[in-house]
Amino acid sequence: MAKETHVAQITNYRGIVLTNRHLSFSNSIEGFERLQRWMESIQQKHRLSNIIIGMEPTGHYWWNLANWLTHKGLQVVLVNPATTKRNKENRDNCQSKSDPKDALVIADVVSRGYYYEYTRQTQVFQRLKTIMSDREFWVANSVRLQNRIIRWLDIRFPEYSSVFKDWTRKRSLATLKEFPTPQDLADRSVPELIAIWKKHMQRAGGTTGTQKAAELIAQAKRSVGDVTALAEAKLDLARLIAEFERITEMLADIEKQLHVLLDEIPMAVLMRSIKGIGPIFVAAILAGAGDLRQYAHGRQLLRKAGLNLAESTSGKRKGQIVVSKRGDSSLRKYLYLATIQLIGINPIFQELHQHNVQVKHMKKQQSVFKLVGKVARILIDMVHRVETFSPEKASHLV
Repeated sequence: MAKETHVAQITNYRGIVLTNRHLSFSNSIEGFERLQRWMESIQQKHRLSNIIIGMEPTGHYWWNLANWLTHKGLQVVLVNPATTKRNKENRDNCQSKSDPKDALVIADVVSRGYYYEYTRQTQVFQRLKTIMSDREFWVANSVRLQNRIIRWLDIRFPEYSSVFKDWTRKRSLATLKEFPTPQDLADRSVPELIAIWKKHMQRAGGTTGTQKAAELIAQAKRSVGDVTALAEAKLDLARLIAEFERITEMLADIEKQLHVLLDEIPMAVLMRSIKGIGPIFVAAILAGAGDLRQYAHGRQLLRKAGLNLAESTSGKRKGQIVVSKRGDSSLRKYLYLATIQLIGINPIFQELHQHNVQVKHMKKQQSVFKLVGKVARILIDMVHRVETFSPEKASHLV
């Protein structure tokens, strides 16, 4: 798979190449139709009844072709890029790499059954995946902006964090907009500062406001922040604050869309019955895993996320058991974070975690990953039974 030109090879179920030359075709409707004609001609020539089309899910380049072929009623399967990499030398005992060779390796791997099925999700799950992908992008941008603003404060006003532990609060943002540098604050009085705050927030004064204003002015007078190029620095901070507020508002709108969409998915209501799993976790899990009814057991969900265990042993040597990390990284992240959240606030999972650590003498991280598996089994069990979360069943589900 590539951005502009794809390459295809054909083998039979024994891995024997059926063509003299590979096919290169464009990433367009003409190219897709050319591929279909080529496959049909090879099928007729060799009297083959069925065809399996395998491809690497490389970036987003495979998406349109896979959906077009699926719409035509053809079977599409996906091959893990790591599988292709490890089988590259099987045919020619050479580490060389090219698109035709990769296509042949993928065809060879598919003929041996080393693939997983590609199933196109229903419309509602595709919408959910798109929204969550959008949210991840803007969250990453928000974090990048916040780090940039913190860097700015560390250079220009390092004492600022001793007054405002969280600079994203309304009073702090009002200060950064009106008095970005210590020099702007040093000559101000407490009443003046509170009066300016009232332009941006309703409850600017009171005991808390007066105390914060006094602390801020005191720290500004003794600041050791850099005073060079202050005019340019102020413009930089103003742009950063404006962009941060714009992204924050955008993320709030995205979360509203997620709430509306989750209400259309019955299994999302079941999942939210677990105390500690909020709408963002539910949306992220469903976006990464799709319809949970397609999984027969929690182990399949763990494998999808790359949370299945891997072990390396040989003879008397017993290797360390690790998480495979061969799966959807976003789904893996949110299953892990959801479990951490449950351990923090859900009594059932708190009890299970304590039992693992104190009675079974597990390390805390081992217990967390064990409970990740339990969360996966609970979610699949709830969806198949169409039941809300039951603490009694959860404490005994293995």
